[in-house]
Amino acid sequence: MIVTRRETLTGRVLLVLLMAMTVLPFISLFVTALHPSGTYPDGLSWPSSPQWGNFADAFSAANMDRLLLSSALIVLGVVPLSVLFGTMAGFAFGHLRMPGHRVGFIVFVLGLTLPFEGLITPLYYQVRDMGLLNTRWAIILPLIGLFMPFSVLWMRAHFVNMPEELSEAARIDGASTWQLFRRVHVPLAKPALSSLSILLFLWTWNQFLLAIVLVDDPAKRTMAGALGAFQGQWGTDIPLLCAGSLLILAPTLIIFLIFQRRFVAALLQGSIKG
Repeated sequence: MIVTRRETLTGRVLLVLLMAMTVLPFISLFVTALHPSGTYPDGLSWPSSPQWGNFADAFSAANMDRLLLSSALIVLGVVPLSVLFGTMAGFAFGHLRMPGHRVGFIVFVLGLTLPFEGLITPLYYQVRDMGLLNTRWAIILPLIGLFMPFSVLWMRAHFVNMPEELSEAARIDGASTWQLFRRVHVPLAKPALSSLSILLFLWTWNQFLLAIVLVDDPAKRTMAGALGAFQGQWGTDIPLLCAGSLLILAPTLIIFLIFQRRFVAALLQGSIKG
């Protein structure tokens, strides 16, 4: 298929426009954050005297050190368990194919259709009855369950394409199902595992709704969830609010930039496997 120069140029122009639409909000936040505290900046005008201290003030005002610790604890509670359970279930559905695996797979697919917003009310009462309201467990446990459908489907897409000859050779050598899983298939699943971990980290770190509804103490929320409390306190100070928003966005942006090649490669791998 021959691609003309006009089509190439059109594609590049569209990519530039999409990139500009993506980057422009971040530029607006950054420029606004540099204006003097208490002012109302107009458009994308660069301040005559940039107030870099706004970032330090926002960090101190929002108790970012405590929020970083809280978010890290929530991530450590959610991501490893979600990856572990998702990998084990994905291996069972995709490679072992135990009796009834098709029905179970359909159940997990249906789980992807459930929005967080539709579950938040019954989830609130369930967490309250368990005595976990206003604790980090109120975020960790629901997220593990809510991430399971995607985690299982993601790992199943990897295991279902693994050749049966590997398992047959391992079983001839006397490997049990657990040894087959741990010593043969998990080492080969590292690309899928790493990409799933990155996705779950980003979604957990940016979790807003559960943190706002189930936890009253901002110091026990995720950083994104704490933005609601920060906005309530500094909502009239636009530059400080923008500086706080950028500080909250910074960790996820850094993680994505570090692992962007692996992340994109995993998405392409998944699209090829179908």
